[in-house]
Amino acid sequence: MALTPPNDTNDPETNKNLPIPIYIVAGILLAGFLGFLFMGLQRNHQGPVKVGQVLPGITLATFDGKTIDTSSEKGKVILINFWSSWCKPCESEADALQSSWEFYQPGNEVLFVGVDYVDTEPEAKATLAKFGTTYPNGPDLGTKISQMFRIRGVPETYIVDREGKLAYIQIGPFNSSSEIRNLIDPLLGPN
Repeated sequence: MALTPPNDTNDPETNKNLPIPIYIVAGILLAGFLGFLFMGLQRNHQGPVKVGQVLPGITLATFDGKTIDTSSEKGKVILINFWSSWCKPCESEADALQSSWEFYQPGNEVLFVGVDYVDTEPEAKATLAKFGTTYPNGPDLGTKISQMFRIRGVPETYIVDREGKLAYIQIGPFNSSSEIRNLIDPLLGPN
């Protein structure tokens, strides 16, 4: 007497197809995953933003409940600093950024924006309080802003001129307020 293995592919009871909707859902999920992968690869091949490039405006909900929209700040020089509470080099530049902000704030020609990257709100707020930071800061929810700038780490700072063109990129911390002012002052020029 011959025994038939339990997985006999000739047995119509074990050779049932999955319902068509399962194949459709699996196909949609696979297409979505491949599209997401393609977009990520495309963004990586674009490289970082470049000096001279016109930047789109950013909108940031700040920790104090306000909203900053840089596209409504045309005519101002804008400094955008990406930072995080867990970043030690970010701490080393905090005083230089704050003192530069205090220098430019009365003239209302320069806007500083701090973008908190991959952080928690309590730690971020504690860091801002620790360094007495008063310029607008908010979280980069979903890393949308950092992805737009294609940052590679923190701290990174981008200085945008009055026409909305990227004028300077600083990878790593600033060493002094005078270093920041030497970059911003030439961009102010006559209105």
